[in-house]
Amino acid sequence: MLMCLFRHFRQDESITQMNIRQFVAFFILSGLCLTSLTHSAADEPKIEYDVVYGEVDGTELHMDIAVPAKQNNAKQNNAAPCIVVIHGGAWTAGNKKDHLAEIKHFSKHGYVSVSIEYRLCPKHQFPAQIEDTKCAIRYLRANASQYGIHPGKIGALGFSAGAHLSMLLGTMGPENGLEGKGGWPDQSSKVQAVVSFYGPTKLDATDIPKGSVPLVSAFIGGSQKEKQVAYRQASPLTYVSSGDAPMLLFHGTKDPLVPHNQSTKMATAMTRHNIPGRVELLLNAGHGWGDKESERTRNSTLAFFGKHLRD
Repeated sequence: MLMCLFRHFRQDESITQMNIRQFVAFFILSGLCLTSLTHSAADEPKIEYDVVYGEVDGTELHMDIAVPAKQNNAKQNNAAPCIVVIHGGAWTAGNKKDHLAEIKHFSKHGYVSVSIEYRLCPKHQFPAQIEDTKCAIRYLRANASQYGIHPGKIGALGFSAGAHLSMLLGTMGPENGLEGKGGWPDQSSKVQAVVSFYGPTKLDATDIPKGSVPLVSAFIGGSQKEKQVAYRQASPLTYVSSGDAPMLLFHGTKDPLVPHNQSTKMATAMTRHNIPGRVELLLNAGHGWGDKESERTRNSTLAFFGKHLRD
């Protein structure tokens, strides 16, 4: 059964007057909501930086991989589940380094944790971003034994634009295309669980905030009128069907960039297709929230991945 939970949060800052550059900065900064984490030195994971996971037209794609300190056996019966973190930034900015604290945190809880980069618009428009994220999943499966990953237990977590890509990973299959040419074509790009922080699900919705319209247009490469098919292809709601990955969706009810009904529409579709998960609406929260709610959503995220990647 899919649940909708409401939480109270005070959001005083108004960003209705921000220009596009400020919007992009807000997309990035609001993704940094799982930090302020402490562990002992003995728990420090082994991190491999700038691992090349694919190449497209001469452009290398990189990821950072954090392996748990206690992960010393790569056999599948002892392998760890994996969490892939995908940064936000309105598909035009952001960096895998933005989430170093997150992958360290998840690794200290026993997950092989990964933060990926992907090609950004406007130089690289849709579908480059989903092609790259799919390639990252295929790479991890192809090299699961090297990193001690259970290939059947990979989850995706994203913030804003990264949440959008995470939900595409959870709903799309090879039959839907957009696999790209980054490498590892013999591997599946499907994930087994998804956590979305305020991600868009229907890019062709009529109520996209005015300030977000140019960001989506830059991502797709044109307006809704000009690119109707691409807008539908880029929307996670297009692909929802039974058997999709369980999803946990967080969204603020006063999000000025991505309306919270984007998440509730996904929840409705999930219910219709009997997909496990829930949506949590944070009352009066915007595109991101403060420390208290960040701690709670962080704990909920760990519990959700624990249920769907460990059980």
